[in-house]
Amino acid sequence: MSTDATDAIDELVSLRRWFHRHPEPAWREFYTTHRLVEELREIGVDELAIGRDAYDPADRMAVPEEASIAEWADRARERGADEEILEKTAGGITGCIAVLECGDGPAVGLRVDIDGLFITESDDPDHAPAEKGFRSEIDGTMHACGHDAHMTWGLSTIEAIKASDFSGRLVVFFQPAEEAGGGGHPMAQSRYIEDLEYLFAVHVGLDHPTGRVVAGIERPLAMCHVDAMIEGTSTHAGKTPNEGDNAMQALGAAIENAYAIPRHADGMTRVNIGRAESGTASNVIADRAHLEAEARGETTELMEYMKGRLKRTLRSAASMHGCSVDIDVRSESPRADSDPALVDHVANVADGIDGVTEVVPTADFGASEDATFLMKRVQEHGGLASYLIVGTDHPTGHHTPTFDIDERSLRIGTDVLTEAIRGVEDAFAGEGDR
Repeated sequence: MSTDATDAIDELVSLRRWFHRHPEPAWREFYTTHRLVEELREIGVDELAIGRDAYDPADRMAVPEEASIAEWADRARERGADEEILEKTAGGITGCIAVLECGDGPAVGLRVDIDGLFITESDDPDHAPAEKGFRSEIDGTMHACGHDAHMTWGLSTIEAIKASDFSGRLVVFFQPAEEAGGGGHPMAQSRYIEDLEYLFAVHVGLDHPTGRVVAGIERPLAMCHVDAMIEGTSTHAGKTPNEGDNAMQALGAAIENAYAIPRHADGMTRVNIGRAESGTASNVIADRAHLEAEARGETTELMEYMKGRLKRTLRSAASMHGCSVDIDVRSESPRADSDPALVDHVANVADGIDGVTEVVPTADFGASEDATFLMKRVQEHGGLASYLIVGTDHPTGHHTPTFDIDERSLRIGTDVLTEAIRGVEDAFAGEGDR
């Protein structure tokens, strides 16, 4: 990126728009990883771990079917992805970790996520990506949550830190599969998080306008994704209905009773059945039913309560209709709050950044994030973590076909992250080893 301020901003916008045009879903971010690696090699980092070199594939959660992984790998190959990178990420082992060694000083981490969503982006001419020619080129898939901006921040922050007087080690995690809740765990188990003293994670928007910075989130909900396959017995619905074990009836009972799970007195709890399907024809007793659900809690313990009740409900619904059920907890993430001391540091830094008009110390997150795996790992080893929000004006909510960002937030986010990383040594001087 150019050192000229205008050219640098234009390059941030161009890079973000490239990522926006090429969204890929969880564990299938092959072309995305290809571009990240290209950019990181151009910047020049001291260590670059790609795919299986970055983490243990066995630690992944919510891994999709092999056929889907292969389809997206072929798509990336057709678009020109490097064969070396495709080999390192084969089987859906996507993402990368970049390391800068800048002499003696603190070890600091930054986590950004890289996956898109299965949403068809609007082609309305009033939607800026459609109007300006950077709408998603992949039908049915979209960066509808701002991860295109997050990747841009990750790359631009590395470059800015490399050009700065920062002394220490910077590790940037380009994490796959956040939307599936599957990528935070393997990144948190990797050797690259060991000995980190500080960790920053970041999100754009979340109903905070351009110019506002939230220095650290509180109360992210612990979460789990649960799949269930109910197996019954098929028969003719007219001639011998008594000989069937109706998986669809079991599915209905499961859905109704899941929403009847008592909420807990100790804090916020949530449950939702987001997808369900069953049956083949009107005259056939359904022998199979599938559902996808989630449970959340204000604490990890409350999430475990909801998960346990949900599993019990699924088993009971299947049993009462003579069916069996196979339950798979596809992914889960714990609660982790931002550390007040690091929140104060981010707030102090953000207050001096050009374009920041308001600094909010903390805000409730209200949703779930698997960056909490990385945060807890650092905190459990005596380090500090903060998940900050860089506000952006977005015309509609996250996870909608018309989601977009105010691209002025790209420079603001880069500056906040860069100065927060540069400033940790002075901010915590004299506090000893963490």
